[in-house]
Amino acid sequence: MRIDPELAARAISEGLLKYPRFEAFGPKIVARALFQGHALMLEYAEPPPREDPDAWEFQNAVIKAYKRMAQ
Repeated sequence: MRIDPELAARAISEGLLKYPRFEAFGPKIVARALFQGHALMLEYAEPPPREDPDAWEFQNAVIKAYKRMAQ
């Protein structure tokens, strides 16, 4: 799967509106190949703290926004 860089930037920007502190970690959307299909997830230039419960919420917000925009 190819990630559309424009949509990815828009989706990340949308997620950063609610979770602005994650901008410092350099998030980007990537597609990981699975046995069947792929999974979209975030990669970071520098990982956020594991104990931050909003890390999952930020990722979910960004991926949902990307999927919605890509339809």
